[in-house]
Amino acid sequence: MNLREVARSLPDLLPGRSDWVAARRSPGRDLVAGLIVAVVALPLALAFGVSSGLGAQAGLVTAIVAGALAAIFGGSNLQVSGPTGAMTVVLVPIVHSHGTQGVLMVGLMAGLVLLALAALRVGRFAQFLPMSVVEGFTAGIAVVIALQQVPAALGVAAGDGEKVWQVAADAVARFVAQPTLVSPVLALAVSALMLAGARLRPGVPFSLLGVAVASLAAQLFSLDVATIGALPAGLPAPSLGFLDPAAVGTLLPSALAVAALAALESLLCATVADAMSVGERHDPDRELFGQGIANLATPLLGGIPATAAIARTAVNVRAGARSRLAALTHAAVLAGIVLAAGPLVSRIPLAALAGVLLATTVRMVEVGSLRALARATRGDAVVLTLTFAVTVVFDLVTAVAVGLGLAVVLALRAVARTSLLEQVPLEAGDHSAEEQRLLSEHIVAYRFDGPLFFAAAHRFLLELSEVADVRVVILRMSRITTLDATGAGILGDAITRMEHRGIIVMISGIKPGHTQVLAALGVADHLHRDGLVFPDTPTAITHARTLLHHHGLLTATTPQAEQPVEADPRR
Repeated sequence: MNLREVARSLPDLLPGRSDWVAARRSPGRDLVAGLIVAVVALPLALAFGVSSGLGAQAGLVTAIVAGALAAIFGGSNLQVSGPTGAMTVVLVPIVHSHGTQGVLMVGLMAGLVLLALAALRVGRFAQFLPMSVVEGFTAGIAVVIALQQVPAALGVAAGDGEKVWQVAADAVARFVAQPTLVSPVLALAVSALMLAGARLRPGVPFSLLGVAVASLAAQLFSLDVATIGALPAGLPAPSLGFLDPAAVGTLLPSALAVAALAALESLLCATVADAMSVGERHDPDRELFGQGIANLATPLLGGIPATAAIARTAVNVRAGARSRLAALTHAAVLAGIVLAAGPLVSRIPLAALAGVLLATTVRMVEVGSLRALARATRGDAVVLTLTFAVTVVFDLVTAVAVGLGLAVVLALRAVARTSLLEQVPLEAGDHSAEEQRLLSEHIVAYRFDGPLFFAAAHRFLLELSEVADVRVVILRMSRITTLDATGAGILGDAITRMEHRGIIVMISGIKPGHTQVLAALGVADHLHRDGLVFPDTPTAITHARTLLHHHGLLTATTPQAEQPVEADPRR
């Protein structure tokens, strides 16, 4: 893409009137969803601000400013942005090396990088990230965030170690030398309340309830615990005092890391929001543009770099949000809390916020998903483990680079091995008269040729999403040469989407070597139970016609093949 094409495409990144059409349909639902998200986001914003090293006020500023701007300029109708645990993992070393001013400078530079990525239309490439890499660094982030909370949970000051595990080990040593139970009890109590409450009553904001009870107990019993401290009455005035042109070269690597993380987490979160809703599809380049605008603005008010938050976005969708109005309402409610309840917020014990984040890390890790990936293929297991280890020991950006590089090498190796072992000749019969007759009966058969892995799976999903005027779709899988966990997961997502549209999905010709991957991820289990998985395509076609006759969707006058196509063992 040349500069002229980039310039012509820039207006497409700006918000328009169509962004708010959905808001006029059910504003009441959006307002309620925004209020619910704000209640959930308040303790998280405070906790992530403290955990980043810039304080609770920075977390609140980020949730308000980034939450509003990303809702207006972003590419998703349902996404909620603000401070996140993954971002604090990257920020802590920056605070350690360059101080608060360095973090603000890095945030501003990261915003510029995100705007450049949006202009260059880089957003679409995020779909190529393998599931094993995503799950690996998510689990690693959870461990790092938990380690960051150890000093506050134990009631000791954080040390100056370069790595988070070093700081945690030093905090444990100092706690053992002078133990006190108040802070650990508060942290564990808040965590236990959140985890137990999430199982019993998922809709109740137990994080806010736990923090409120802990704060009240600290005041009533005059407990000796560190608190957030005084917050200013309102948002701070904009300032450019942190700008230091001489530091651009030194801070550029950190800014690139922050921008890469913001882009990655936001696009993954938008994909999750699409999957949780019906008929939603985000614009990845506009999402990068919105995050860039948000990260340009937050440093001016003392906020930390922001990104989309998966947990808050999920709450938003489950609360019934339909448009950007919900995320905008969440930011407005948080601003009202800062103005009206600043003195109450300042009394929250740091140990209670540590408990909130400890519970959050437990809920971040999907044990079932990790087990499924570990069982799917040896390559997925290796990539998952290595990405996790590098995240904990080194840093997140290095982990993504290492995990993605290894996944590419393993995938190419698998494709090369397959091409050597099996060469399938091309056939000219895929658009024969038989298939034209099938189409007239509202039956279509799709055949996969070659690998179905992370680099090709998303294109397949988009193609199947366009299927129209079809009653039955038969997925012919005998010629899939390579199937990994990401490909299997995308296959399951495509089946679910078609079934939601009333399409009957059948599968034919699954290879024995691919059964393990599908079974590990639970893909097509219900199709097996319902008798919709067949050894070959002709059997599936016969069953499809029987079903359509049974439901009165195929009449005797509908043109049919005079006889089924001859069974081919390769199908």
